[in-house]
Amino acid sequence: MYTLNNLEVNREARKKDYRRGRGQACGNGKTSGRGEKGQKARNHVKFGFEGGQMPLVRRIPKRGFKNHPFRVLYDCINVSDLNNFENGTKVDITLLTKESFVNGRSNGGLKILGNGELKKKLSVVANKVTKNAEEKIKAAGGTVEVI
Repeated sequence: MYTLNNLEVNREARKKDYRRGRGQACGNGKTSGRGEKGQKARNHVKFGFEGGQMPLVRRIPKRGFKNHPFRVLYDCINVSDLNNFENGTKVDITLLTKESFVNGRSNGGLKILGNGELKKKLSVVANKVTKNAEEKIKAAGGTVEVI
C-alpha cells in the first residue's frame, strides 16, 4: 500500500520524447523517419491536398443554403434557474455571466425559457423571452423587460 512517504512514479508516466535526426546510430537519423524526397519529406502538406489532382472537396457538387455565418445564437436559461437569486434582484446577462449561469459569448444575447416554476419576485432584462416564461415571471410578481 502506498502512503505519502513512499510514493513512486509510474514508469510509463515519465517516458522521454523520441529525438529524431541525431545520427545514423539512433535508427532515425538523416531523414528523421520521413523517407526520401517528396513534399512530405520537405514541408507540411496542406489538408485535402491530393498531389495536384482536383481535391474531393472541390469535385463534389455544393447544394443548398448555409446560414451558419449569419445565424443568431442566444445564451438560454430556464425560469427554474432564476430561483437562485434573491427577491427583487435585477437579472440580466451581466449578472448571469458573473454567477456562471451562461458564458455570455453568444451574439444574440440572453433568452429566457419557460421550463420549471418561479417562486421569486424578480426583474428580468433579456433579449428574448418565451410567452410561457413571461407568464410565469409575471405570475410570481416580477417584471419582464425585452431589450
